[in-house]
Amino acid sequence: MPIRVLSEEVASKIAAGEVVERPSSVVKELVENSIDAGAHDIRVEIRAGGKRFIRVADDGCGVTASEVEVAFQRHSTSKLTTADDLSRITTLGFRGEALASIAAVSRVTFITRAPDEPVGIRVRLEGGRLIARQESGRPPGTAVTVEDLFFNVPARRKFLRTERTERRHIDGWLTRYAIAYPNVRFTLNHEGRAAFQSPGSGRLRDVLVAVYGLELGVAFLEITPDDQHASSGIRVTGFVSPPAQHRANRGYITLFVNGRWVQDSRLTYAIVQAYHTFLPNRRYPLAVVLVNLPPAEVDVNVHPAKSEVRFHDGDAVFRAVQRAVRHTLLEKSPVPVATHLPTSWPISSDQHGQDTEARRRERLAGLKSHSTGQQSHIEVPTGVAATDAGGPSGEKLPPLRVVGQLGTTYIVAEGPGGMFLIDQHAAHERVLFEQLLAERERMGVASQTLLEARPVEMAAEAVGLLEEHVNTLDGLGFQVEPFGRTTVLIRALPAIVADADPTQVLEDVAASLEAGDAPLAGTIEETIARQVCKRAAIKAGQVMAQAEMKELIRALEQCTNPRTCPHGRPTMIHLSVEQLAREFGR
Repeated sequence: MPIRVLSEEVASKIAAGEVVERPSSVVKELVENSIDAGAHDIRVEIRAGGKRFIRVADDGCGVTASEVEVAFQRHSTSKLTTADDLSRITTLGFRGEALASIAAVSRVTFITRAPDEPVGIRVRLEGGRLIARQESGRPPGTAVTVEDLFFNVPARRKFLRTERTERRHIDGWLTRYAIAYPNVRFTLNHEGRAAFQSPGSGRLRDVLVAVYGLELGVAFLEITPDDQHASSGIRVTGFVSPPAQHRANRGYITLFVNGRWVQDSRLTYAIVQAYHTFLPNRRYPLAVVLVNLPPAEVDVNVHPAKSEVRFHDGDAVFRAVQRAVRHTLLEKSPVPVATHLPTSWPISSDQHGQDTEARRRERLAGLKSHSTGQQSHIEVPTGVAATDAGGPSGEKLPPLRVVGQLGTTYIVAEGPGGMFLIDQHAAHERVLFEQLLAERERMGVASQTLLEARPVEMAAEAVGLLEEHVNTLDGLGFQVEPFGRTTVLIRALPAIVADADPTQVLEDVAASLEAGDAPLAGTIEETIARQVCKRAAIKAGQVMAQAEMKELIRALEQCTNPRTCPHGRPTMIHLSVEQLAREFGR
């Protein structure tokens, strides 16, 4: 096959693919241009999730009439002139690719006016080609309208998600910029209705209230200044949640470096480590951390979407972030005097730390109650066709005889092939997971209506996720409905988590839905079911009566995939008679 030089049209579309992934990419690039132009008021209007219409208008410095066409040429930028400038970038944009890439895959109307010019200029482009230019009256600033995104790249348009999903991604990007630039007023409209507005007061806490709601926004702890790293020019500011506020994943940790939103696993880890001993196991804080350092100390030109950076001294930045967050927590949230069991462990104990007989009888009744319509903790699933990736299906367990419990975490059982150590939490998760999906297929998941609807404040992005999947949630026993931009009402929960805190359950579900965008995450139904079953399952550290262990083992024996939990962890370890004989030198 001969080598040939691609045409300018094809090259532009390929370049656009690196910059414009979806409608939110367009919003991101245009908003970054507005911020770099010194705007104090940025208005974003969206229709059809951004697929059909995006408009970003600002009151920035605008573009002079003589430079409008140049602005749409590839690699045209006012942010740098030489390669040396890459080492001291202070703007969000710098590559000169955004406008050209957007114009290459859409229909663009660009209206701008510089403050010292009497009138503005309006240009129209289709697929990167200029088709109209005329004078236009408008205040100083710029308005960019992007219509019919990917109209000339149908393969790309086909892979866009639903309007609700694309809208949620746009919401996420805009709220991040509102947090990073509290002195700028951001307004977002979807389908002509106001969806978000930041106050533009310059106070970050005001923006956090607008993004996360009043209760959480007020609860955030402001990061206490730490002068130890002042000599290196590293400054860490922002807000972190008190230990009482936490989530099921790291998705609520937001990082900015010199005003740029970034994804950095090391800095995220630094924040999580700062909460050591403050949070329950596998729970994560909410945080908005802004790191500022000399531009020469950070390389922002390492990722096509500019969402990753490289530090000259990454260890120093790590220490600065960890120390600042830890110092804030120690100063404003003292370390608890004594450790205690997580409140989610359903243990009722006597003075010797053992379950009371009444509690045991209550749990055992729960294990056998599905036939009477009561809450069922363990039910033998029948006719289940589980589709999760938790191990090979069809491999049944042999009959097992329960011997006892080890470390209040593992069930010791004897089988034809030797000894089995069974993780009681993982095993119960597997049983509940297959039971829940089987119920959904047969007649619908048993639901428990709350006496009063419970309002839960969440980030707008999380509310959008729940709204997007409300039908799936209904099929799994939830009844939730949006109640404002940052609030949802819980009216019912699946019966297996009826005793749990509804707020915690819903927050965990929202967190799992965010993680559900990852590859191999399974269906949305499975993602939600996994999180519900994790919350409902018997926990490690919980004493079980002999009858309860027998019920759990009987149910596990009937599962389609008994050897792994829904998340892929093993439910058991098998020690064969031959292995034991070798260990004893027989």
